[in-house]
Amino acid sequence: MNTSFLKKLGLKKKNDGTSTGLKSSAQSKEYIESYSPVDGKLIGSVSVTSKKEYEKVIKTAQKAFSKWRTIPAPKRGEIVRQYGEALRKHKEPLGKLVSYEMGKSLQEGYGEVQEMIDICDFAVGLSRQLYGLTMHSERPQHRMYEQWHPLGIVGIISAFNFPVAVWSWNSMIALVCGDVSVWKGSEKTPLCTIACQNILHQVLRDNDVPEGVSCIINGDYKVGEYMTTDGRIPLVSATGSTRMGKIVGATVAQRLGRSLLELGGNNAIIVSPTSDMDVVLTGAVFGAVGTAGQRCTTTRRLIVHEDVYDTVKKNLVKAYKQLRIGNPLDAKNHVGPLIDQDSVKNYLNSIKEAKKEGGKFIVKGGVLKGKGYESGCYVKPCIAEVENKYKIVQHETFAPILYLIKYKNLDEAIAMQNDVPQGLSSAIMTNSMKEAELFLSTAGSDCGIANVNIGTSGAEIGGAFGGEKETGGGRESGSDSWKAYMRRQTNTINYSDSVPLAQGIKFDF
Repeated sequence: MNTSFLKKLGLKKKNDGTSTGLKSSAQSKEYIESYSPVDGKLIGSVSVTSKKEYEKVIKTAQKAFSKWRTIPAPKRGEIVRQYGEALRKHKEPLGKLVSYEMGKSLQEGYGEVQEMIDICDFAVGLSRQLYGLTMHSERPQHRMYEQWHPLGIVGIISAFNFPVAVWSWNSMIALVCGDVSVWKGSEKTPLCTIACQNILHQVLRDNDVPEGVSCIINGDYKVGEYMTTDGRIPLVSATGSTRMGKIVGATVAQRLGRSLLELGGNNAIIVSPTSDMDVVLTGAVFGAVGTAGQRCTTTRRLIVHEDVYDTVKKNLVKAYKQLRIGNPLDAKNHVGPLIDQDSVKNYLNSIKEAKKEGGKFIVKGGVLKGKGYESGCYVKPCIAEVENKYKIVQHETFAPILYLIKYKNLDEAIAMQNDVPQGLSSAIMTNSMKEAELFLSTAGSDCGIANVNIGTSGAEIGGAFGGEKETGGGRESGSDSWKAYMRRQTNTINYSDSVPLAQGIKFDF
């Protein structure tokens, strides 16, 4: 395996896991070793952030915020623009690192870096559009308006499945809003975190940006707890499992801080008898097996009308036989590995539970062995005929398991689509305007994302990303999600010669 891309990203065998933005500050003797799920080989190690180092990071970030917030937003946007340009230059090596350390296909690795570039472009435009409102006052010769101010330090906790993009969704918007950030990337993909910071370092250095505007810390959940319990961090944005999100949300709420949660999904596509079968097949297969089922937007349930159920079933079985599973850096392969052995165990346990509840596997799963599969993380995408009420179907398994469910009418299908604890992404395949509009109406999908004639996976930068119920309710990326990173202030200006009081109250002096 040619790993020359590591050197291009400034990565070594041992890397500093704590950085305040411009200088190395790691003192820890404890390291996390990163093994690639592609071939099982050690890529490198990253130092774990100690409590003492964390304190230095936060104090440096606080000092940086006092300066960064005074820089005009468009000038902050210019620095983000330069980071976008730097990412364009490093797209190939960074995309390869994402693919090699996480296991997603090379094109998906490049695509994730492209998302980073796109959010930089979005944030640059946003830096001139942090608008407030003006209101007419009920008092004469008074003017009212509201404006938005930066919050301070934004803590970012990201997951392994999108090791670089999700951080950028948060940090680039936070930066133009005048915030500084402290990022704890996943301990499963620590080198991706270091690489992003290395690229950003040079941009910040070239612009004489205060040390600490963008910081990283590294480690497991214990390091994350440093941030969630820290009253100096007004906002914690966390991406990951629902279990993790409940802990983060409760911890941050206990100190009356803000949390932005983007958690699990149990996403379904409803297939109408009016749908285009080619569109159905493409959307369903890509949604179910892309990133080896390790997306929060992965298609986990296919709810199919009884009139076309057998046709869809036949098409899926045929398509799954053509899937190529192997090294994700080989563009010929469709499916790469799961992230680690724990994920493989969860995959196997879910298959076992589905069978126990009565599920019938029409495409069987299993772990692949032999040449090219030495890491033990390669599994077969599988399909099971089930009922929506099964406990395992209500649960999100981060693996390529697709559940096939039959329905009779659209009301029943929408009810099944909504009858899970999660509410992230959803879709309907139909050529009926009535069905599409009903699905998108108040009586339709209860998810944060609802699509027509495209799958559940994939999101454009311009739209706010997130979901409801156990998905957490947070929104990242586009639209007006920037408001989550700022505080709103209402201002009233009196330019008269008197002070009119509310409800006609008068003081005689």
